[in-house]
Amino acid sequence: MKIMIRSIVRPEKTNLIMAALMDAGFPAVTRMNVAGRGKQRGIKIGEITYDEIPKEMLITVVNEADKEFVIKTVMETAKTGENGAFGDGKIFVSPVEEIYTISSGVVETGKEEPQEVSA
Repeated sequence: MKIMIRSIVRPEKTNLIMAALMDAGFPAVTRMNVAGRGKQRGIKIGEITYDEIPKEMLITVVNEADKEFVIKTVMETAKTGENGAFGDGKIFVSPVEEIYTISSGVVETGKEEPQEVSA
């Protein structure tokens, strides 16, 4: 089975995380700029409250056997300082039921060998 790992991280950590994943043999990553807030409900600087903080989302799909290793790599690289800090991010993990490759027309379900999709 394939697993999708979505990591919401500080923008300044993104290149380090992507390099660590590449070095570990996981080069396939989708990167998106996102904004949001966590439990801290944003950040207040003086009289101004910023309720949406810029973050980046990294998405990768890996074999279930590689899940723990990839999560550990992201967590170790994304953490600020030795103890971490509020706003370091979150990781969301979910199963992937099907994968369609547009160029080849192949579909993977994880339950059987990849099949070609007829148009």
